[in-house]
Amino acid sequence: MHAASNQINVGGALAPRVIPIRPAADAGDDAKQYVSMYQKQADIYPRAVKGWFAAWRWAFVGLTQLLFYGLPWVQWGGRQAVLFDLEAQRFYILGLVLYPQDLIFLAALLVLSALALFFVTAVAGRLWCGYTCPQTVYTEIFMWVERKTEGDRIARMRLDQAPWSANKLMRKGAKQAAWLAIGLYTGFSFVGYFTPIRELGAAVVALDVSAWNTFWILFYGAATYGNAGYLREQICKYMCPYARFQSALIDKDSLVITYDTARGDPRGSRSRKASPAAQGLGDCIDCTLCVQVCPAGIDIRDGLQNECIGCAACIDVCNGVMDKMGYAKGLIRYATENGVVHGWSRLQMFKRALRPRVLVYGGLLLAASIGFTASVALRSPFTFDVLRDRGALGRVVDDGAVENVYRIQVMNRTESRHTYRITARGIEGLTVLAPQVVADAASTAALVVSLQVPPAQAQSFPGQSIPVTFELTMLGPADGSGAWAPAVQREKSTFFVPR
Repeated sequence: MHAASNQINVGGALAPRVIPIRPAADAGDDAKQYVSMYQKQADIYPRAVKGWFAAWRWAFVGLTQLLFYGLPWVQWGGRQAVLFDLEAQRFYILGLVLYPQDLIFLAALLVLSALALFFVTAVAGRLWCGYTCPQTVYTEIFMWVERKTEGDRIARMRLDQAPWSANKLMRKGAKQAAWLAIGLYTGFSFVGYFTPIRELGAAVVALDVSAWNTFWILFYGAATYGNAGYLREQICKYMCPYARFQSALIDKDSLVITYDTARGDPRGSRSRKASPAAQGLGDCIDCTLCVQVCPAGIDIRDGLQNECIGCAACIDVCNGVMDKMGYAKGLIRYATENGVVHGWSRLQMFKRALRPRVLVYGGLLLAASIGFTASVALRSPFTFDVLRDRGALGRVVDDGAVENVYRIQVMNRTESRHTYRITARGIEGLTVLAPQVVADAASTAALVVSLQVPPAQAQSFPGQSIPVTFELTMLGPADGSGAWAPAVQREKSTFFVPR
């Protein structure tokens, strides 16, 4: 039965079931097209565009790259302001020092980022992709270099089709050199977040870079070079998961890039003086400039597609065409699906922004942000651990008192040298034999602490483990400089009384 289910009856005989991989020769134009996933993707030559949204896009390119390239060079209290020192297992973020035990903050930050992405997508689609995503930002930079060295769209297409010559070699070589330089400096800056960038820069100049740093500079540089120079829209189409699940985050009231079909169709070319109504045409002159400027190579007039990154290049170029034709702008615009269908004004569409989906995302984002901020602000400046001496649970000393020995490990989370005092409570007459401990800035210190219980109290608990609580108080900077409110941490342990 199972074998027969994969066969069909042909002339009384069983034949294998065949799934066609391409349409029949006599199929009409409407037949489904079967495209091999292994065929070479057609090259996309985006055309340069100017306009309101292009200016905003370049503003975000400048802002993000100023932060990325500039932040490692900023100093804070004699050290790098942002440094993830994996070797020392310390993360420095301005005045905050984080340890591996603080990875919960990283997890919380990732949750906040996800909620923020959900919220922005529900309100206004893929704004992140269009303006601040690293793939978009570096692709924009690399395309700018490409235009400066090879020319705009038509010039690049002609150059690629032309045979090799001195001019083509020079232009292609200049582009590749600039791309490599940007990629390598990007890799250098990336590694500068994990190795002090001033030391790394000196090592690069002296050609004395460690093998591990060299690998990551080259790896991240090659990734930037390949992703922004060659893969470009392929990353967004096939590798980025965001394009796949965005449809679950947006709805008909999300603000996305839309083409006004009712106003634009039927499409057709015409002179500037001709009346489109008299010719039975819409406002779209079918110039295809919206397709030519699209970095993903899609036609927004076919509706919203998962390849659209929301860069609004099509809006800028279409508005320019509408100006030249003397038509109203906004044939392609940021709008909601419901807004376009019902002809709503911008205010009417904005009123629909406060809908349940957005309120839920916004509420979760607000609550998570408050919780994250409070947890960071209330984070203790130190922690300590209590470990019992494994050699002896308890012993009787010369005067008959019972003694337990503990090892205390203090972690100073601040960037100042501090003094700490240890106390304990839980048993009447409990005595603490321990000196004050000093921990250097952003380091750990250990001390041995002895707890003793007088004989009279010890005789009341033979063979028992009694709960005790250690209290560690941060007294302030060890050099006595500055005012400091004492901070206290508590840890529980047990005191064992032998029989």
